[in-house]
Amino acid sequence: MASTLTIQLVNHSTSSNVYAFITGLAIQRNMARVFLKADGRSLYFPESPPAGKILQPLTENCAIPLGPPGASVAVTIPQMAGGRIWFSAENKLTFLRNPAGPGGGAALVEPSVLNPTDPNADVDFAFCELTLNADQLFANITYVDFVPRLPVALTLQTRSGAVQHVSGMPPDGLERVCAGLRAQAAKDGRSWDKLVVQRRGQDRPLRALSPTHGNAVGVSFAGYFEPLVEVAWDKYALPTRPHHRLPMLPRPEPRAVLRINTQAAPGVLEGTVHKDSDKLVIGGEAFSRPTTADILGCNSGPFTTGPSPTRNAIIPRLAAAFQRSSIVVVADHPSQPETFYRCEPTNHYARIVHQCNLDGKGYAF
Repeated sequence: MASTLTIQLVNHSTSSNVYAFITGLAIQRNMARVFLKADGRSLYFPESPPAGKILQPLTENCAIPLGPPGASVAVTIPQMAGGRIWFSAENKLTFLRNPAGPGGGAALVEPSVLNPTDPNADVDFAFCELTLNADQLFANITYVDFVPRLPVALTLQTRSGAVQHVSGMPPDGLERVCAGLRAQAAKDGRSWDKLVVQRRGQDRPLRALSPTHGNAVGVSFAGYFEPLVEVAWDKYALPTRPHHRLPMLPRPEPRAVLRINTQAAPGVLEGTVHKDSDKLVIGGEAFSRPTTADILGCNSGPFTTGPSPTRNAIIPRLAAAFQRSSIVVVADHPSQPETFYRCEPTNHYARIVHQCNLDGKGYAF
């Protein structure tokens, strides 16, 4: 893999005031924070402010203007991890520096959709994610945190001429998502509609938050997924061994066996619920019952990663099966899209997001 990558940023919006910001951790510079400057080529490594001085502005202009609708701007990025290409319309984004960041540079305060006092709270912005390392390029459009008004699409053309494309949403995609959330709220009485964020005094939505971040708008989904967990625990439970059963007799078969394809060295692992411990044991890794917060966040409780590569490979696939409620529909995971969101409770935000994407693709579960 090359040490740099050239990307064409194309403005397919109706605005002539669209800006891109490119951030990441510079792999070849001890993972220091890096920006592309406004020329789309020069690198800026923000210096750490003195100890005690927080929320300091950047010292370079890093807003890359995309020009009028239809215009294309070429930018060149270095190898980076945790990269993002941010886009904003009409207003530039504000990034701030704090002391003691990675690689000896600044810690970066990125735009937040969760903090109403953030200087970017009312800015129309979006981003996609990427990592470019010595082996390969990873890139995705993401809705894990929110659905933006600005739709983002990705196209990759390899040296052989092969093309991979993710279409994203249509121009009215956010409006469709918000309509779907409101319809679901009317159907089940849950506060899906409260995830729609609007500027004060305006009817047009600015973004829709993931239910993971419902607390930012006063919405709680506490207890939502627990009935699904109960059904899953019952489905994959080993029958209780009768006290009179002799030790040498075979253990009774479970009602169903969960199978997780780790898509890695451990291969396909089987799992059942052990009633004595009330744990779901998959490939020797024991998982306690997740809460709704664990399922929505995918990084807490039983889904906290650690030193075991096997457990770390199971976690995202198991969490996704709960998000999609497919864990009680089929036993093999990851499962096919036709098994997603088929029973209640399920992540209707993710369901609606996929429905509203032109090709059904997008990182949202």
